[in-house]
Amino acid sequence: MNKHPDLSELDAFAAVARHRSFRKAADERGVSASALSHALRALEARLGVRLLNRTTRSVTPTEAGHQLLATLGPTLQQVADALAQLTSMQEVPAGKLRLNVARPAARAVFAKVLAPFVARYPRIQLDLVTDDGLTDIVDEGFDAGVRFGESLAGDMIAVPVGPPQSFVTVASQAYLGTQGIVQAPRDLLDHACIARRFPSGKLYAWEYQADGQPIRLSVTGPLILEDDGLMIQAAKDGAGIAYVYEELVRDDIRNGQLTELLAQWKAPPSRFFLYYPSRRHVPPALKALIEFIRADDWRT
Repeated sequence: MNKHPDLSELDAFAAVARHRSFRKAADERGVSASALSHALRALEARLGVRLLNRTTRSVTPTEAGHQLLATLGPTLQQVADALAQLTSMQEVPAGKLRLNVARPAARAVFAKVLAPFVARYPRIQLDLVTDDGLTDIVDEGFDAGVRFGESLAGDMIAVPVGPPQSFVTVASQAYLGTQGIVQAPRDLLDHACIARRFPSGKLYAWEYQADGQPIRLSVTGPLILEDDGLMIQAAKDGAGIAYVYEELVRDDIRNGQLTELLAQWKAPPSRFFLYYPSRRHVPPALKALIEFIRADDWRT
C-alpha cells in the first residue's frame, strides 16, 4: 500500500485545517462533508498520525497537524498560483472589474480610458465607483483603486496612471476686474477663495512653492465645495478663486473663460496610481487594464 499521500489529499487536509470546519472546507471544494471526513481519516491512517482533533462542535489541528500545515501552506499556494497563471494565459479577459477611483482621477484620466478599454475588451464589465475617501479596497471588495501616490498604503502594488497632475489657481476676468490681481500666494488671504473639503470634513490647504520651499495656505471664502466641477463653474461665474487640477481647466484657460494665477509659484506635480493588494496572481481583467494603461496608446 502506498504510504505517500497525493497532492489532493494534502490540499483537502489544508482546507479543513484552515477553515477548522469540514462543512466549510467541503463547500469550498464542492464535495460532501462526510466524504471529506472519510478522506481525512484515510490520510491519517496512511500516515500513522492524528492530524485533527474532532469534537461535535469543533475541528482543530493537532501539534502534528499544525506542523504539517505550516510546511504545506506556502507550497500549496505556489502550486495554486502557478496553475492560475497558466489558466489566465489561455483566457480571454472577462467578468466584472470593480474599481474605486478618486473623482479627480475619474475626470482627468479615466474619462479618456473608458471607451477605448471597453472597445478592446468587450467581455469585461468595468464597475467604477468614484469616491474621494480613503476606502479600504480589500474590505469593500474592490479589485483595485486609484489615488494620489502619497495616499497609498505601503503594502500595495502601484502602477502610474496618466501624466503628472498639477494644481492651478484660476479665476474669471470678471472677478479679477473687480477684486484685483493676485501677485503672490499670501494675497489669497484677502480674496474670496473657493475652499476644497475632504470627505473627512477637513479643508484642503492650497499648496505652492517658493525657492524650493513649500507654502501651504488655509484659505477662506464664501464657498466650501468637494466637487471639482462645481468649483470650476463657480470660478467661471465670478464667485471667487479656485484651486483645481490643471487637466480639468486647460480648455477654459485656453479659451479665456478662466485666467491662471500664480503660475510661477506652482507646487511640483503629483501622479495618480492604480493600486491593488500585493499578490502573485492578478485576475485577468485587472491585468488587462494594467497593460492597457501602461501601453498609453489610449491617449492618441
